[in-house]
Amino acid sequence: MFELPSGAEIQAIIASLNASVGYFLPEIYLSVLFMLLIVIDLMAKGRKNNLLSITALAGLAGSFFFIVPQHSMPAGEFFFGMYVLDEFALFFKYFFVVSGMLTVIITMADEQFDSEVRSMGEYYALVVAMVIGMIMMASSNDLLMIFLSMELVSFSAYILTGYFKRNLQSSEAALKYLVYGAVSSGLMVYGFSLIYGMTAQTNLIRISAELAAHGYDPLVMILATLLIIAGFGYKIGAVPFHFWSPDVYEGAPTPITALLSVASKAAGFALLVRYYFVSVPHGLQPYEDIVGIDWHSLLIVIAAASMIYGNVVALWQKNVKRLLAYSSIAHAGYILLGIIVMDKLGTQATLFYLLAYFLMNFGAFYVVILIANKTGSENLDDYRGLGKSMPLAGAALTVFLISLVGLPPTAGFIGKLMIFAAMLNKGSLYIVLALIGILTSVISLYYYMLIPLNMFLRESPQSGEKSMELSMPARLIMVALMAVTIYFGLYFAPLSDFAKYSSALYGMTMH
Repeated sequence: MFELPSGAEIQAIIASLNASVGYFLPEIYLSVLFMLLIVIDLMAKGRKNNLLSITALAGLAGSFFFIVPQHSMPAGEFFFGMYVLDEFALFFKYFFVVSGMLTVIITMADEQFDSEVRSMGEYYALVVAMVIGMIMMASSNDLLMIFLSMELVSFSAYILTGYFKRNLQSSEAALKYLVYGAVSSGLMVYGFSLIYGMTAQTNLIRISAELAAHGYDPLVMILATLLIIAGFGYKIGAVPFHFWSPDVYEGAPTPITALLSVASKAAGFALLVRYYFVSVPHGLQPYEDIVGIDWHSLLIVIAAASMIYGNVVALWQKNVKRLLAYSSIAHAGYILLGIIVMDKLGTQATLFYLLAYFLMNFGAFYVVILIANKTGSENLDDYRGLGKSMPLAGAALTVFLISLVGLPPTAGFIGKLMIFAAMLNKGSLYIVLALIGILTSVISLYYYMLIPLNMFLRESPQSGEKSMELSMPARLIMVALMAVTIYFGLYFAPLSDFAKYSSALYGMTMH
C-alpha cells in the first residue's frame, strides 16, 4: 500500500531542492531569456527582428554572469543526483553559450532569412532552448535526465532544421531528421531500460557501483551497449549512425547547420564521455567469453569507420554544405580517438579538439553564408573566380579549411597533434588508429583544397559580375575568427590549459 511522505520527509525534499537551485542559476536565467524572446515577439511592432537578434545575443552573453561564479562552487551532485556540477560541465556551458551567440551572429548575416521568414521570435527562442538542452546534456548524471535533455535538444533542432517552411529541401531535411531521431531515441531508451533492469538504478555513479559489485548478464549487457551506442552515435553523427547528416546539413538553414555540426555534436560527445567514464565499469571485460567485444572495441570500430567513410565519400561532393557534412562525420572519428585513449590526456585532447573544431567550422560556415548571399549558390563550381572578387572571404575560408585538414599554423593542427600524441603512448593498436587518422587527413586535403583551387586558380564563367563587397561588420567577424584560429595554432597554451582543467569529471576514476 502506498504511503504518503511524512512532514519531515517533505521538508527534507524542499531543503534539498532549495540547496540545488543555486547550482542551476545559468539554466534558470536562460529559461527566462527563452520566455522573454517569445514575449518580445508577441508584443513588439515594426522592425522587431533586429530587437530580437540583439536581445538574444545580449541575453546569451549575460549568462556568463551566472556561469563564472560556479567555478568557486564545489563539484558534486544535486537535484537528488540527477544533475552534476564539475569542471567538465562548466567547459561545455561556455562552449554552448558561445555557440549560441555565434549562431545568432551568422543568422543576422544570412540574407535568406529576409526572404523566407517574417518573424524571428520563435527561431531565436528555439536556439536558446537548444543551448539549455545541450548544457543539461553535459551536466546530466542520471538516465532520465540524459533522455529529457537529449529530447529538448532534438525537438528544438527538428523545428529549426525545417524553419524555411516554403523550402522543400528544408522540410525534407526536418522530416528525415525527425524519423532518424525518433528511432535512435527509442533504441537508446530501450538500452537504458535494460541497464535499469540489471541495476535498479538510474544514477550513473550508482550504476557503475552496482555493475562492479554484483556483475551482470553478458548477453543483456551486449544488447544494452549496442542500443545506447546507437543513441549516442546518432547525436555525434558517427558511422553507422550518420545517415541523417548530409541531407540535414544541406537542407537546414546554414546557421543551424553550423550549430548542429559543432554544438549538437559536442553535446553528444559530452554525454558519451560522462556515460563512458562514469557508468561503464572499466577494468572488466564482460563480453570476452561470448563475442570478444566491449564498449572500447565498439568505439574503436566506429572511430575508424567514421574517419575512412567521411573522408572518402566527401571526395565526390559538389555542394559545399554537403561536403562539410561528410567532413563532420570524419571529425567525429578523430574526436572519438581521444575518448578511446581512456585517460586524462585523451580527454584533454578531445576537449582541445572540440575548441579548435568550434573555431574552424563556425568560421567556414560563416564564409559559406557570405558567399551564398552574393552568388545565391552553395555549389562548388560556382566558387570559381571568387578569390578575385571576394579576396578576404577566400583567404578566410582557406585558413579555416587548412585548419580542418590539420595543417600548421592553425588550431586544427594542434588539435590533431594532441589526439595523435595521446594515442602513440598506448601501444600498437593505437598506433594503427593514429596512422588511419593521418592517412585519412591526407585524403581530406584533396577535397578541402578544391574550394580554394576554384576560388583562386580558376576563372569565373560569368563576365558581368555583380558587386561582391562585404559589409564592415562581416569583414571584422571573419577576420576575428581567422585571426583566433591562427593565434591558437601558434600560442595554444591557454586553450590547452583550459582543456586540462576541464578534463576532471565528478565520479570518474581514470584508468
